[in-house]
Amino acid sequence: MKQYDYLIVGAGLFGAVFAHEARKAGKRCLVIDKRTHAGGNIYCQEMEGIAVHRYGAHIFHTHRRDIWEYVGRLVEFNRFTNSPLACFEGKLYNLPFNMNTFYQLWGVRTPAEARAKIDEQRAEFAHITEPANLEEQALSLCGRDIYRCLIQGYTEKQWGRPATELPAFIIRRVPFRFVFDNNYFNDPYQGIPKGGYNGLTDALLEGVEVRLDTDFFAHRQELEALADRLLFTGCIDEFYDYRCGRLDYRSLRFEHRHLDVPDFQGNAVVNYTERAVPYTRIIEHKHFDFGTQPTTVITYEYPDEFAPGKEPYYPVNDERNSRMYQEYRRLAGQEERVFFGGRLAQYTYADMDDTVAAALELSQQLLNNSSSL
Repeated sequence: MKQYDYLIVGAGLFGAVFAHEARKAGKRCLVIDKRTHAGGNIYCQEMEGIAVHRYGAHIFHTHRRDIWEYVGRLVEFNRFTNSPLACFEGKLYNLPFNMNTFYQLWGVRTPAEARAKIDEQRAEFAHITEPANLEEQALSLCGRDIYRCLIQGYTEKQWGRPATELPAFIIRRVPFRFVFDNNYFNDPYQGIPKGGYNGLTDALLEGVEVRLDTDFFAHRQELEALADRLLFTGCIDEFYDYRCGRLDYRSLRFEHRHLDVPDFQGNAVVNYTERAVPYTRIIEHKHFDFGTQPTTVITYEYPDEFAPGKEPYYPVNDERNSRMYQEYRRLAGQEERVFFGGRLAQYTYADMDDTVAAALELSQQLLNNSSSL
């Protein structure tokens, strides 16, 4: 008999939810993470009494009441509503694209006027029937002004290349709202754990053995020998020693600053959509929790090329990488005692509610199936 039923590689949200369910089912789990903290990218670092989202803004939102109630049983959420702003050439615009945005762009006051203006702008590009790149796709969907002011620069910074060199499928549609509503998400449930996400992570991992600052690949043989089964939430190509090639990612770089002012920008998130501005957004963390601290902490978020040693954030789901991932998925399907979950192992961008739901689904599949025990 092994020391543990499950070795869980990665103490992020997926691994923590699975560990929580496995512990409730009476399973012995060991969770490891190469970072010095649990929580993965939802980890919050306290600075000057403010919960700083160390790896970028995370707002929990979902349309699923069962998922909302699941996390709500673990921690209390506040009523934060994500209403970001966009800054272009010194002017501020509301996001998502709604009547406030259209008024700021064109001075239109009614949905009919806004629709007419968008149709007029799109008509200029009616000849584009099969967009060859992201720029053509965006222009045909929304016209010149929205593309130039709010999409082009931001997207080019995020992906590190001109929009004319990006595939059209990155923008499948441009959602317009013809109401004066700045709520970014359509989901009925939205908020942030009071005091930050560490409370959620702690609640999920309560009673579970966790070893931090532990590199799975540096001690792989020793760690795998400890457990009957392995749940891996890291990069799937690294797990298989890149035998099918290296998957591409985009990375991010964060610059945190403590400022001796009570309020820097009056909003949690302001996007900077000009290509010439090197960062994509500024986050002011105290607004996530309606903070009244006398000082503030802001974070400049910079897109970055991915390289070994950097954190992989966004998969590059082009044809080459999608084909390569399918090869890794085929290998994963042949495993009997190894399971994969999370954004890195599944090479996808996933919202937190989808991550929780997927971890619950896997736990139910494994823990309720006597043949897997």
